[in-house]
Amino acid sequence: MDASVNKLVQPSAVQDLSQGKQNGGVSPEIHAWARYVWAWEIVVNEVNFVRKCIGADSSKDDLWGKLVCTNFKISFITHDALPLQRFQYRTRLLGEHDVPLACVEQVVTVNDAKGKQKVLGSNQKLKFNPTELIVYCKDFRIIRFRFDEAGPESAKKVCLAIAHYCQPADPQLLFGFEFLWKRYYGSSGDRVNGVERGGGPQTPLFDRPSEWDREIKRTGASEWRVCAINEGYAISQSLPEYFVVPVSLADQDLKQYSGFFVGQRVPLWCWNHPNGSALVRMATIRDPAQQRKLDQRISNGITKSHPKRSEALKCDLDRALPNIQDIQSAFVRLRQVCVIEPFEESEEKWLSSVEGSRWLEYVRAFLKQSAEVVYVLEGKRASVILQEEEDRDLSCVVSSLVQLMLDPHFRSLTGFQSLVQKEWVMAGHRFMDRCNHLKKSKEECPLFLLFLDCVWQLMNQYPAAFEFTETYLTVLMDSMWLPVFSTFLFNGPQQHAEHTREFVQSKNIPRADEKALRFPPVWDWSQQFSLKDQALFNSPLYVGKGATCVQNGAVKTFRRTKQKNYSSTLRGMPSLRNGMLADLDSLPRRNSLVLRLRPDFSQQREPTESPSERFFRDWFSRPADLQGLLLPQLLPSHLRLWRLYFLRWVPEAQIPQGGPITSFHKLSLLADEIETLQGRLRQCTGGTPASTPESPQTEQRRMYFKLLSPQDPPSPPEYLSSSFPFSPVGNLCRRSILGTPLSKFLSGAKIWLSTETLANETL
Repeated sequence: MDASVNKLVQPSAVQDLSQGKQNGGVSPEIHAWARYVWAWEIVVNEVNFVRKCIGADSSKDDLWGKLVCTNFKISFITHDALPLQRFQYRTRLLGEHDVPLACVEQVVTVNDAKGKQKVLGSNQKLKFNPTELIVYCKDFRIIRFRFDEAGPESAKKVCLAIAHYCQPADPQLLFGFEFLWKRYYGSSGDRVNGVERGGGPQTPLFDRPSEWDREIKRTGASEWRVCAINEGYAISQSLPEYFVVPVSLADQDLKQYSGFFVGQRVPLWCWNHPNGSALVRMATIRDPAQQRKLDQRISNGITKSHPKRSEALKCDLDRALPNIQDIQSAFVRLRQVCVIEPFEESEEKWLSSVEGSRWLEYVRAFLKQSAEVVYVLEGKRASVILQEEEDRDLSCVVSSLVQLMLDPHFRSLTGFQSLVQKEWVMAGHRFMDRCNHLKKSKEECPLFLLFLDCVWQLMNQYPAAFEFTETYLTVLMDSMWLPVFSTFLFNGPQQHAEHTREFVQSKNIPRADEKALRFPPVWDWSQQFSLKDQALFNSPLYVGKGATCVQNGAVKTFRRTKQKNYSSTLRGMPSLRNGMLADLDSLPRRNSLVLRLRPDFSQQREPTESPSERFFRDWFSRPADLQGLLLPQLLPSHLRLWRLYFLRWVPEAQIPQGGPITSFHKLSLLADEIETLQGRLRQCTGGTPASTPESPQTEQRRMYFKLLSPQDPPSPPEYLSSSFPFSPVGNLCRRSILGTPLSKFLSGAKIWLSTETLANETL
């Protein structure tokens, strides 16, 4: 896709206004006219002479331009240059001033003269002419537009259009279907929806038996098999068509058992440890009379799949972890603290407000629970069954984190993407409801963001263990609001197939072409970014399996070391009471696990030590094997706010030419120099020709920042800031508080200054 997609074209033809029928009966006021924008985007309404607010104190830095609402995004087109250096990171689907409609949380119109403001909903009337539009976004942006010079009726129409199109009444009114339909005509040969196949490592989608077979072989799960009883979603609408079950459980028995589980979700295999223990997830059993018998049969099947015939332990996640309502409430409070509340009123209690949101407490709870499951699998060598009522929310987070801690494959870029595809997309996480894509779900919850935050905490503690960067995690989360990818659009594979089939029928597309008409997965990053920009996903610190390193002047290969055998030191495994380890459940809730995981063991110990305590103590007492097991450190000082995601749009939180990006810049240059020298060494020894800085293959090198010559300036580029590669300018409007205690803290100050101290300093 060409990057020029962001430019609007003035076509000669006017789109038929019958399009309004497809959008739920849009009023003529909204659909005054509509135009095509390139091949797949339609302009719904627009207004000229709009001012985009950049600063609250004065309007001298504000931008003037045209505000456009399409069926995909809010677009602001300006010829003015931003007051900062040019923006470096580009997406092929959005311009710098664009906001996807799916990312809009709330639309507020204001009339200064009448002192009125109104939150606009779909198909609502607006009785006053707006002088200002405030758009609150799900990615923590707040954007303001002023209509002082614009026509009042045009301003009203564009506000109504934005409010209507960001709240589609039906899934097939999401822009992804229009995108799919228009691009269908351009697909031919080796192209699917206009994108060429191949060209790099492919992420398995787990929509066919062969991909599950490869995962079984990769993990050595010899006593497990691919099951096809759900082909055509005959058993359960939330399960994938193919999944993995114990060899000892017959298809006929599974069909009989399925009716007793919530959502007919029979147990799903997630992963196998090299020692034979398995990680399994399942829904609860609805019939209490059948629970004991079914539990026994399922447990027997899992036990028979274990080489030592160890009994499986059940972990009740509903009792052990916060529910989705609590998580959503914590997220709303955190968003309030980060971007909505005026800093000048809350800065003195900002840290306590972040803590009071309980978001980091819930991050700690999920990491702690996952570490406890890891102990059972690794230390006790027993299988674990993660049980949740519907098995579509909390189990997605815990099962993914457990595999991330235990299996280094999932810390590579392709491996991590396969993990999300397997444990979230194909396992039936309800993305449409949890993301509230239709703006009417009462069960909205940022579980996927919570998971990515947990991943970021692990990455922050062990940066060399992960192939990807926090920029990748942030972009992945942002992609949730681009309704052109199947990954985050539906409540499961069955809903994806059902809506696609209905769409094919409504468009009279031949059934033979139905498979060609498919949403692209988000893992095809070429849909959004150039190869150069995708290089920002690569960590310069990553030491992967088989990666080269220099030791004593010789180039060697880093290989995974064999894990220590703990079975001889364990005296027994406590039961998972209420979903928690019994010997750890008695500790204080907030720091329950970490008080016993601290690397400082100078304090006097209790005379007796449980097996789990010994397991964690032994692990923290030796250097971490980056290609082996990883355990999180969970003291409050170890867990931090994910600043790049939560504070990237806050101008006063930015550090110009500073922050983590400066070290990333230096490390990238160093990693690029090492790779270049290794390539030249291979070339000299008769190996594969290397790409040198002067060669035309420079763009194929892994790092975003490349060493060009020894004369390059040592200082970071001027456009770098702590929010790179995202630009806060024009994306959040609030009075600047530079020089206040909060800005000093965000800039790295160690001491929290009181208002009294600050006043004395100013005197």
